[in-house]
Amino acid sequence: MSTSIPLPFFFIHGVVHARIGHRPIRPPVGLLSAGAPAKVSFRRQSNAHRHAGGHAAHVVSSESITPVKEVSSFEPSVWGDFFINYDPKPLQRSEDWMMEKVDKLKQDVRILFETHNDTAKKMHLVDAVQRLGIDHLFQDEINNAISDIKEREFTSSSLHEVALHFRLLREHGIWVSPAALQMHSKKFKGEDGRFINRIADEPRALLSLYNAAHLLVHDEPELEEAMSFARHHLESMRGGGRPKAPLDNQINRALHLPLPRTCKRVEMLHYMLEYGQEEEHIVVLLDLAKLEFNLLQHVHLKELNAFSQWWKDLYGYIELSHVRDCAVESYLWSYALFYEENLTLTRMFLAKIIVFIVLMDDTYDDHATIKECRKLNEAIQRWDESAISILPEYMKKFYRALLNYFRETEAQVEASDKYRVACMKKEFQNLSTYYLQEFEWMHQNYNPGFKERVALSTLSINVPVLCVTTTDGRGDAVTKESFELATGRTSAVIACAKIMRFMNDIAAFKSGRKNKGEATNTVECYMNEHKVTSEVALDKIGSMIESEWRTLNQVHCDHHQQFLVVQRLMKLAISVPFFYDNKKDAYTFSKYLHEIVGNLFVNPVPL
Repeated sequence: MSTSIPLPFFFIHGVVHARIGHRPIRPPVGLLSAGAPAKVSFRRQSNAHRHAGGHAAHVVSSESITPVKEVSSFEPSVWGDFFINYDPKPLQRSEDWMMEKVDKLKQDVRILFETHNDTAKKMHLVDAVQRLGIDHLFQDEINNAISDIKEREFTSSSLHEVALHFRLLREHGIWVSPAALQMHSKKFKGEDGRFINRIADEPRALLSLYNAAHLLVHDEPELEEAMSFARHHLESMRGGGRPKAPLDNQINRALHLPLPRTCKRVEMLHYMLEYGQEEEHIVVLLDLAKLEFNLLQHVHLKELNAFSQWWKDLYGYIELSHVRDCAVESYLWSYALFYEENLTLTRMFLAKIIVFIVLMDDTYDDHATIKECRKLNEAIQRWDESAISILPEYMKKFYRALLNYFRETEAQVEASDKYRVACMKKEFQNLSTYYLQEFEWMHQNYNPGFKERVALSTLSINVPVLCVTTTDGRGDAVTKESFELATGRTSAVIACAKIMRFMNDIAAFKSGRKNKGEATNTVECYMNEHKVTSEVALDKIGSMIESEWRTLNQVHCDHHQQFLVVQRLMKLAISVPFFYDNKKDAYTFSKYLHEIVGNLFVNPVPL
């Protein structure tokens, strides 16, 4: 595959040094297997820039999140062993006490939902519950509240509340005309229809307007104007102690990455520190958020331990020294989409398919000859044990492990859902064909035009495989209509794929590194075809990325009935800036992940 990992769906582009210990070689079994790990020294830094469906990424700056003192020894060479050997500190209180307390606080919050009849209070409650990362506990209550907010006529003298009303409804897939925002913000506009400067003295309102405007769809110039106006005045406020904390931190984060495009679990870590400083904060929400996060963290740590062990067992079996260690990053990417405790099965399906994508990607891009690539693709298209005989010796165990993974996955889903696994397999076969086509272009020294390059590389970025995988293991929560939206070449899938492709290629281009099996990426294609500088090409591709976000926002509103699936597709898109923020490939430069991994999985939140 021609890319730089993303994660996050979520990887470090190092090549693995293998020193396999003497032990029986056997095919890897399920996630919870406890086979002894192979002796592996992880991650020699390479010049490769490959994609694995979501390479590791820079979500927040190192200055903006609490340092991870407990894991100061974190280095790329020990990540796998860290989570295999890590012995978590005991919970600050007993697990029974914490769970009992959580149940009591959940009941208190449900009472808040029942008693908050004022629309503004209800909006603030929903927003706080979502940003504190406890919305999965109150889906029915939130759905009822959003329905009530939609049905009630809402007027307010506060632009902050008007913008919050607009954002909440669009975030939940409910169409709200920009006219609604315009109508309520007339008092902030002059006779010429432009925002008047006195709104610049209301930083909270500006921030709300800025975040809400990023849910725009195509042909909404009024929201483009609002976004530009808010950005201009928010940027002018930075520095000089105005506005005060925590609003200043929220403004800085939003200007870096607007709220609708942030990884919710990382934003939650910030907001838990900030929410208690708000004048009207609700204590039970904050207490519940801290307890729930710490309880879930122990669940995720156990999964990381088992998943890291599974990866070492797999690596020891396939004996491919050219592939990357990607256990922590692939789990992180899957976690960004599915963190809820009851979605363990889907989380593991997604993390494992990312691993197999990486294995295939690295083999095509960094190791195999053109003849070997053709044989590998032929075997993957046949999808049968008999095809092992046509493969080079070093590929045979990888191929067996791949077939075994899909058999395991199919065995773990309900009979009515097995067609989804079949669709996932088909997309994996398609991905192999796309990888081979890119290698053929490179082998033939063929330089495709920009449109041709985008058409193929949008499919080779792994998104179609990942979109199908997000539906596996979720039973009746995914309807037939929802499944169709997440598969094939729908506008949602293609928009998500283009965002990932373009941000991936920008990061690879800025780094200047390239795999031996990579064809020319989209940035280079645009420069060559239009005879422009890299600055012009990057600016143009940046505009294309913005266009795809608007397409996704439109899909969100057009398919409100498929909200649960669209929500995960949006999270997949959001995982891209999580990993490729600031034109950097944090998959390659793992320092950007250390603090994030530590704060999500190692360091509990103080109670």
